Parts: sequence; C-alpha cells; structure tokens
Amino acid sequence: MIKWVGAFIGFFIRGLSGAILGFFAGSVLDSLFGTKSNTTRTVFTDFTRPNVSPADFELNLLSLCSIVIKADGQISQKEMDYVRQYFVGTYGKDKANAIFRTFNDINKKREISAQRICAFLTQRTRYEVRLQLLHFLFGIAQADGNVSNPEVNKIKEIAGYLRVSRVDFESIMAMFIKSADNSYKILEIDKTSTNEEVKKAYRNMAKKYHPDRVNTQDEAIKKGAEEKFKQVQLAYETIQKERGIG
Repeated sequence: MIKWVGAFIGFFIRGLSGAILGFFAGSVLDSLFGTKSNTTRTVFTDFTRPNVSPADFELNLLSLCSIVIKADGQISQKEMDYVRQYFVGTYGKDKANAIFRTFNDINKKREISAQRICAFLTQRTRYEVRLQLLHFLFGIAQADGNVSNPEVNKIKEIAGYLRVSRVDFESIMAMFIKSADNSYKILEIDKTSTNEEVKKAYRNMAKKYHPDRVNTQDEAIKKGAEEKFKQVQLAYETIQKERGIG
C-alpha cells in the first residue's frame, strides 16, 4: 500500500519519473514494515520481471493500445471494442473498468510517450513478452478489417523502442499483412533459401512459438501463442506445397 501512496505523491511532484521513484521507495518501506500487496495475476505476469507490478504493466499496455488506435488519425470503435473486450476477458469487468478510469485520468494530465513507455517495459520485461505485445498491437490495428500504413509505421516505431529485431517484427507483421513472400517472412528466411534452410527455419520458429514454451495458465497468452504457432505451421505447409518438399 505504501508504494502506491509514494507513486501517487511522486507523480504530482515530478510526473512519471517521480511516480516511479515514489513507487520503488514505497516498495522498500512495504518490505521493511511487512506490508503485503494484494495483486492479481495479469496477462503477462509469467513473462514480466519481478520489479514490474501488474498495475504498472496494465497502464503501460493500455497506453500503447491508445497510441496504435490513434495512429491513423481516426479512432475506430471496432479497435476500441477489441481492446476493451481483451481487458474485460482477461481481468474481469470491474477490474478492467478501474484500469480504464485510471488510464483516462493520467491521459488527461500527461501526453503519452511511446519511447518513455517502451524504455520502461524493455528494462522490465523479457523478449518473449515484447513479441507478444507486438502481436497484440497488430491485432488491434486489424480489428477494423484493415491495417493502415500509419498503424504499421507506428507499431514499427514501437518495435524499435522495444528493441525487437527487424526479422521478428517482419515475421509478426506477415501474420497480419499478406504478401507474395508472406510465408518466407513468417519463417524469417528469403525465397532463395534452400530446402534444408527452410526445414531448419521451420524447426527454429516452431520452437520459438510453440505453446508449450509459454508457461502460463492465462488463456489470453495461450491463445496468442497458439495463433502464432498455427501461422508458422501454415507458412511451412505453403512452402512445402510450393516446392514439393516431402
């Protein structure tokens, strides 16, 4: 409890940086006085590092959602509904509404900075969760039936801030935007790759996105992992048929 009071006071004194300092200072006091926080498991709990709280992650995730929704200058109701449905399905209606209220209050007082948010998340999350984040952001962009160029550019910018590699970004993008060499992009190889290189790439990607590697009971994470794994399998099957690979 003390850490949230510290974060609240710090925010009004020095903004986001003050909130972060206040939170960590309060965390130290919490540990000294034996105060326990009653936090719930969130979508990315199993992937985040110990020093990022569920509340911090929820608000930063929602901030990135807002940035993508506003990327093309039009606020799509379908994209808004996609985000709300995701949060309600993951956290429950009451918890989701509380998150949205907090986000709206903060959003009115301070402009959202993608670079600042991503710097915070990059230091406190594993690479796997950042890949999952990009997949989720592309899902938002596609919710209205079309991923626009401004949305792609904004997610690409976010990927850079999150230190996601170019090939991983293009692989995830290919799962949402179809092109002639789509299957090759998903497997992170070129059309000039040999059959053996194709097989090796499939094995590597299958390991990378296999649902069994996602050690979580969260249905949202499982669904995302299963979807990416299916895309990898489909890409490989497409190349198999194209080349006659046995």
